[in-house]
Amino acid sequence: MNRIAQTITKIIDFFYRPFSNWMSEQLFRYAACGGGNLVLDWVLYFLIYNFVIGHENVIFSFSHLPFSHLFSHCAIYSFEQVITPHIATLCIVFPITLLTGFWLQKYVTFSQSELNSWRQLGRYIIIVGVNLAINYFGLKLCVETLGWYPTPSKMFITLITVAVSYIGQKYFTFRVNK
Repeated sequence: MNRIAQTITKIIDFFYRPFSNWMSEQLFRYAACGGGNLVLDWVLYFLIYNFVIGHENVIFSFSHLPFSHLFSHCAIYSFEQVITPHIATLCIVFPITLLTGFWLQKYVTFSQSELNSWRQLGRYIIIVGVNLAINYFGLKLCVETLGWYPTPSKMFITLITVAVSYIGQKYFTFRVNK
């Protein structure tokens, strides 16, 4: 994994030269890693929303889970929740980009941080949780209240979360103690 991170870092740093007069190397790496993860997020969101979920509501039912027959005597057995397609897609894409984003930021952008990896992951999850809330409520507002299409709504909301994420990751998650 370390070799992959070093290779990615070398590629990003190669393209950094023209930007070196107006952007720090760390900010450029953050933008490149975050941008790559953002494109992955958008592509996965588009593909899953259009070809997996298929614009249909998703019904989550406890009774369809493995081993649910063991709990058939409980009231929770009859639990059923309808999830809108844009939120269901978010729930599928989120854990994937959470892990790829953490890996890129830890090993490429903020590799000088000496904080414990588990502490970094916990802090990263907090910041991503804030961004998830912004995404959730932003999608609800844009799609259900304003009537915008889901994919452009997701793209717009992501622009807001980028700023929140960079500040949180730099000064909280991967903070360097000096």
